[in-house]
Amino acid sequence: MGTDEIVVSPNHVVFDLPEIVAVEEGLFSAVGLSVRFADGSDRSADARRDPAVRHKESLFSTARADVYNVCEWGGIDRLERDTRGGRIGHLRAAVVAQALVSMDDDLNEPHDLADVPVSVNDYTGSHYTALHLLEGTVPRERIVLEHVGPPARRLERLLAGESRATMLMEPFLSKALAHGAHVLGTYTYRGSQVIAPHLTAEQQEAYRTAVDKAVDLINADRARWAPTIAAEADLDPALLRPDYHRYTHIVPFTERRFTETYAWMRSWRLTDGRSGYETLRGLR
Repeated sequence: MGTDEIVVSPNHVVFDLPEIVAVEEGLFSAVGLSVRFADGSDRSADARRDPAVRHKESLFSTARADVYNVCEWGGIDRLERDTRGGRIGHLRAAVVAQALVSMDDDLNEPHDLADVPVSVNDYTGSHYTALHLLEGTVPRERIVLEHVGPPARRLERLLAGESRATMLMEPFLSKALAHGAHVLGTYTYRGSQVIAPHLTAEQQEAYRTAVDKAVDLINADRARWAPTIAAEADLDPALLRPDYHRYTHIVPFTERRFTETYAWMRSWRLTDGRSGYETLRGLR
């Protein structure tokens, strides 16, 4: 196995925790990989609507990072936008809920959201899960999403009364609940790992092995890692809810999963349908 360094473009901590633990605990080194996170990323600052120019994606597209995780739908979207090339290597270990939350006493269930703007970050998990969550009860033409930006900004606007409803994940969700917000619905999902075209099957397998071992460490003592997640929202770790995030071993991105996901994206015109499974999956 080669010793070339693999650079991870950071996502929010709740999604990156297995990789963070694998780096800190030497699990990547144990399988012969040199892995580090890219420097200088503010996970919560970039509110631009075009995901191709956001920090996480731009690091990858300019070859300053080799892997990053993003929601499943976003992984497909980014690879279709990007000119560098790459693959979806697997579905990530983080299983996280995006929750539809409000401070408005008149909003109590998804039915109440017809024609009500819901704050999201375009082309991220908050965007896609809002569509999934609402389309079961609200006619598609009455679903209104408003691009506000990253979760810290969405939380700020919610608490200021500037947004009636928003999608949030941890630790911003727990902070909203601690300030009196209530949940109208949740959508649990796991994202995908986008990998550079030069990473070999051997490197990918070693990467997955280290991340799975990190998952075992996290699950053996979840309280130990709560401060790492909570810090991103300046939240007391004791207030971090345990039921809106968890970690499991990595699973493959199967053809059936791709076909179902891609059909849904096409139904919302979130893709023009240019890709097939073989063009997006990682080496096996």
